[in-house]
Amino acid sequence: MKYTADEVLKYVSEEDVKFIRLAFCDVYGKQRNVAIMPGELPRVFTHGIAFDASAVPGFDMDVRSDLFLRPDPSTLKELPWRPQHGRVAHMFCDIVHPDGTPFAADSRALLRRTVETAAERGLEFRFGTEMEFYLFKLDERGEPTKEPFDSAGYMDVAPEDRGENVRRDICLTMERMGILPESSHHESGPGQNEIDFRHADPVTAADNAVIFRSMVRTIAYQNGLWADFSPRPLADRDGNGMHVNLSAARDGQALPPQALIPGLMEHIRDITLFLNPGKESYDRLGRDKAPRYISWSEANRSQLLRVPAAEGEYRRLELRSPDSLANPYLAFALVIQSCVDGLDSGMTLPEPINANLQRPDAELAARLHRLPTTLQEAAACAKRSRFIRSCIPEQILRAYGV
Repeated sequence: MKYTADEVLKYVSEEDVKFIRLAFCDVYGKQRNVAIMPGELPRVFTHGIAFDASAVPGFDMDVRSDLFLRPDPSTLKELPWRPQHGRVAHMFCDIVHPDGTPFAADSRALLRRTVETAAERGLEFRFGTEMEFYLFKLDERGEPTKEPFDSAGYMDVAPEDRGENVRRDICLTMERMGILPESSHHESGPGQNEIDFRHADPVTAADNAVIFRSMVRTIAYQNGLWADFSPRPLADRDGNGMHVNLSAARDGQALPPQALIPGLMEHIRDITLFLNPGKESYDRLGRDKAPRYISWSEANRSQLLRVPAAEGEYRRLELRSPDSLANPYLAFALVIQSCVDGLDSGMTLPEPINANLQRPDAELAARLHRLPTTLQEAAACAKRSRFIRSCIPEQILRAYGV
């Protein structure tokens, strides 16, 4: 359900909500929040609430540091893991200057504008993510270790799979928050798990990804565990991806997933910095089914882009390179803009590569373009890209060193 401001005020009064978390993300996708009491809500809906932007990494506001959060009432969700008496609710916020003008480094607002611009062309996008994470044990002081919770493998079951009950708690909590899980299972690495989301509009899908990371860490900790989303928590085992599934329609008619491939293949090197923004991101790419080459196939999981075997509303394109260090708002905005550019420019679909690119023969490998292999190479691609400068505000580019 999407609430109005009046409905939020009524909900808070009737449902014994005592704290409201006003959430936003910094330019790197880390969730931050300030909590207010119910009596402050009318003022905050009207005027917003100030915060010190100079203390937020990447916001670059040392001189005039006041910014305001204005809650988006449509994003109201109860946090089910908090007390049922004196409940805690959550809303995402827009970030604005004191005069009400939008803040350029608000990545959520950037994604919303990107969606609106695509809609002006008759294009509607839907996104879903596949989020992978490891569950590690805590030491006697409650600090994370690198000891996996189990030694199970891909789609194993209990008792080998000890994460089954944790995933169950996560999925039930997601459902209570209106975030619909599509499936969950043990992944290939020891203690590694995956939960997949149903498709949603891009802003909601990005909101869900941000909430999910916080939710999983909270529920894991309640179970005496640590959830690690980093791209390669264990040097000799599978890395964690944030696979992005997307579909599109033009004027209400579904586009074939292959129509989105040319633009993504054209711009993927330029946007990789924002899909894989950490040094450790490049320890994952090219290993254990994470892509190395810029290629596509109908179903091959060693490819950058694949069209999974599905029909009807589940027909989609899967982008396999991103990881959870990415800011999902920036990532989704760049994916959309890449697809739109490919569609507008009439780019042609390359031939599929129906081969295992984890072990390609030398001749095939030599004729394929590669993803950046280091953070420095990814940054260099972004710096010389006119496309990136047309998509991302200067303030965000500076934060990423572009």
